Amino acid sequence: MNPMACWVLSAAALLGHFGLHLALYNRLNSLGWPRRRIKRTEKVLFVEMWLTLLAVLVFFPDAVRRMFAGTMVWSDLPWPLAVYGGVCLAVWLVFGLPWLLWRPIFRWEWADAPRRVEVVDVAKTLGRPLPRSLKCRWQSRLPMNQIFDLAVEEVLLPVPGLPKELDGYRIAHLSDIHLTGDVAPDYVRYAVDRASQWMPDMMALSGDIIDKQPCIDWLFDIFSGARASDGCYFVLGNHDTRVVDSWQTREAMDRAGWTDLGSRVLPTEVRGVSIELIGNEHPWFARPVIPPPPRKRPDDAQQTHASERPFRLAISHSPDQVFWAQRHGIELVLAGHTHGGQGRLPLVGPLLSPSFHGSRFASGDFWKPPTTMHVSRGLGGVHLLRVNCRPELSLLVLKSDGP
Repeated sequence: MNPMACWVLSAAALLGHFGLHLALYNRLNSLGWPRRRIKRTEKVLFVEMWLTLLAVLVFFPDAVRRMFAGTMVWSDLPWPLAVYGGVCLAVWLVFGLPWLLWRPIFRWEWADAPRRVEVVDVAKTLGRPLPRSLKCRWQSRLPMNQIFDLAVEEVLLPVPGLPKELDGYRIAHLSDIHLTGDVAPDYVRYAVDRASQWMPDMMALSGDIIDKQPCIDWLFDIFSGARASDGCYFVLGNHDTRVVDSWQTREAMDRAGWTDLGSRVLPTEVRGVSIELIGNEHPWFARPVIPPPPRKRPDDAQQTHASERPFRLAISHSPDQVFWAQRHGIELVLAGHTHGGQGRLPLVGPLLSPSFHGSRFASGDFWKPPTTMHVSRGLGGVHLLRVNCRPELSLLVLKSDGP
């Protein structure tokens, strides 16, 4: 094997090793396991990742030396190293090529949704500091950290199947509040007030509201000022299971005037159009039970959508539920959970994303017929660092034209 091929294969195997553990980390955090089990498994994987490399150096020093020298012969490799090297190279086919295909720069599966973005330094706008803890104070000062640079994004979102009566319908979408006590409640209150000033028809919150028990007492003050003509709706997420009893969060949001959609279907009427509002908190809570969409007969082809069944809008914490939404004929899904990856590399986009699909649906607007999905980067997070990935307040204007 010539030296260049040797170096390329060795580098590809090494990257495959790290890529395998990144893929496992992302998918581990998409499971509905208890938090302690997930954290223990994360630590085991992290230690194993480095111990595996150390074991290769300790037990196969000659093979490693030949790799770096560019004189490696694949057939001469010790069989454990050859097997694991093959696994690491196979990672490129199983995870690597799809990962490359789904980079945001290629916009594969994306909906064509123009947006106008205004970036607001919330601390400057409010005229007071937002950190409440020492950890938040020093992390917020780190170079390139954007945790308080709120992106207010007005999105013209095409929704195929949208009844013409709902063309121009306005939804303010908030997600991933993550009240930990590290950040003053003024930050989220500003986002809620800003959303209300936009005069939306509906306001939706797609989970991860609470991380620390004492912050439940903040919910009424933060969310009771929300205003939307057709109501404010919420679901819970995985972090909302960290408090003693998640029903305390539901009851506090109810007192603040918000409607709990968790694991339920709420029939209602908007602008004379029958719609079903659906809450999906799976896999941390039960999925709602809804019938699949009716099959069309050939002679029904000319029927309008409104005459077939109500328009279906789902608020889901995880974007992984988009395929469930497809199967049930849900036209619009609003999701969060992935925080846009928390950090994004230029051109490459996000790496970390707690999803069964990795960073495929980390943030943005997607079209999986018949479902349009908007995934917010969210407002907060337990990790007080955002790089090239500003928190997001989504102001969605629904359009009935196709993607």
